[in-house]
Amino acid sequence: MSHNREDAYQKAGVDIDLESAVVSALISRLTFRREGSFPMAGKTGHFAGLISFGDYYLGLVTDGVGTKMLIADLLGDWRTVGIDCVAMNVNDLYVMNLEPIAFVDYIASPSFNTETMMQIGEGLNEGARLANMNIVGGETATLKGLVNGLDLAGACLGVQKQGNIVTGEDIRPGDLIIGIPSSGIHSNGLTLARTIVEQYASFSSQMTSKKTFGEELLTPTRIYHEIPALCNECRIHGMCHITGGGLLNFLRLSPYGIEITSPLVPHEIFSWMQNAASVPVQDMYRTFNMGMGFACIVDPSDAAYVCNMIPDAQVVGKVIPDATARILGEEIT
Repeated sequence: MSHNREDAYQKAGVDIDLESAVVSALISRLTFRREGSFPMAGKTGHFAGLISFGDYYLGLVTDGVGTKMLIADLLGDWRTVGIDCVAMNVNDLYVMNLEPIAFVDYIASPSFNTETMMQIGEGLNEGARLANMNIVGGETATLKGLVNGLDLAGACLGVQKQGNIVTGEDIRPGDLIIGIPSSGIHSNGLTLARTIVEQYASFSSQMTSKKTFGEELLTPTRIYHEIPALCNECRIHGMCHITGGGLLNFLRLSPYGIEITSPLVPHEIFSWMQNAASVPVQDMYRTFNMGMGFACIVDPSDAAYVCNMIPDAQVVGKVIPDATARILGEEIT
């Protein structure tokens, strides 16, 4: 499919190709490098930035909850968005086998109330518990006139011995891809999801699972806290956090591509959106995690061990020589 097509996500107001272009424009101007000790290590564009710190690497990431906050506002329920904020950060650290140790949050709003902040704090605390890390600080900003709603973001610090970092440089064609299920839509693609629900249903409408669409879309992002223990026991060639961009996230890891031949079964919310709005399958796998929130790439001889350690994981495909992402023979562009 052409990069110039106007896909469903672009029609909803988010242009993934434009976002990639503006990020590249920003990065092209970030040329300064610190002099002295603790230099930057690795390349930009991976899931985490690295700083050399003696025998260790420190890893830094930042991310937010995005337009999922609009659904929390509509439903008056902010209890789980803190988990999303933590998850979107720590899962990016896990990709490189970095152990999360500290987190700071940033909350901006035109105005605040104590009940909302207590609910956000409840989720942040639960996310920190699941990831086994400290929340060491944060910042609130009253930005009346600049922002129209509540925005929640954070930054996370991870650590790992230098020899244990997973960068993806060991990935080779023929390696197997092991998919680990998501808990649902996580915290990406919510602009399109909201648009479809508002057009073809409502947030209070029930799905066949008896959950409302609002409840389903607020299901918190899974925190893949099993990954550090897995990396201690098994040689992992690469890992991927399936966020905005869907399967295209794999192309950040190596010069090779991926072919998904046995995809995980998508949650009901994904199949419903695809059918209700007639969204092409390529756009679905380019926008959403489609039931696979995280993936490990391993030598075929290690696949059974990984699936044994993470019982709900399964082999979904393999690494291919061409730098493309394919799902059931269809290229995702």
